[in-house]
Amino acid sequence: MEPILVVLAAGMGSRYGGLKQMDPLGPGGEKLLDYSVYDARRAGFRRVVFIIKHEIEADFRRLVSARIEPHMQVEYAFQQLEMLPEGHQVPEGRVKPWGTGHAVLCAQHLLDAPFLVINADDYYGVDAYRVAYQTLATLRDDDKARYFMVGYQLQNTVTENGSVARGVCAVDQDGNLISVNERTHIITSCDGPLYTEDGRTYHLLPGDTPVSMNMFGFTPSLLEEMRSSFPRFLTDTVPANPMKAEYYVPGVVNDMLQRGAASVRVLTCTDRWYGVTYQADKPQVISALRRMHDEGLYPTPIWG
Repeated sequence: MEPILVVLAAGMGSRYGGLKQMDPLGPGGEKLLDYSVYDARRAGFRRVVFIIKHEIEADFRRLVSARIEPHMQVEYAFQQLEMLPEGHQVPEGRVKPWGTGHAVLCAQHLLDAPFLVINADDYYGVDAYRVAYQTLATLRDDDKARYFMVGYQLQNTVTENGSVARGVCAVDQDGNLISVNERTHIITSCDGPLYTEDGRTYHLLPGDTPVSMNMFGFTPSLLEEMRSSFPRFLTDTVPANPMKAEYYVPGVVNDMLQRGAASVRVLTCTDRWYGVTYQADKPQVISALRRMHDEGLYPTPIWG
């Protein structure tokens, strides 16, 4: 039952213009993924599952895994468009992946213990992995599925270089997640973060609003839910948007919350999130990582 780190690394960064997972950003040539795995390892994780595509496997093993494998047990799962339940087919002309929920399903044969899901192209901060590992080590289902989410303050997750999509969270007084509302167009302003749904009218969001950065802790019961709900998604949702409909992890969680089938504890993280949504984000991230190395938070190079 040793906790597992699950890294979603199959997606192409369309707005960024390339494979963000492979881009060196640290002073020793580190990728953002190096920091995630390094932070996870010193928090206690010893096993990592990378979810990638066959098309990037050779480059991924050479540029990323080769440095990590001496320090962690590394396993691979592959997310491919055609990996669908029996009786379902890829709509003609579709090239877009099926989303983060499908990615996790593609790794289900490796997930036999509580696991933490993260994005490969996000920097989450040291404390996020510490609290996540400690919680995963005792995570058990009872009368319902018991999960958690590491929540970030919205103001710590935006960029000045364009819009971002964030899962805006409603949390009760006990720190449990009520719902996740996907806001696909959030921008910064002198008054704080703003979101729009129609591209014309903007609404203010408080800077300390908790948001999901796709860092969730699950028990394997999530996989049972996905095996049931993913076929329904293909049947009920995809026909209306066959080229772009996606099956997201937060969407699965939200559905379980609404049915009372799960509870999700929100673990608050005040760390600054860093990512490269756009090419223009790169200088800021490089500068922040260098500062962390200079302050002794990370060795240079990370893996020695």
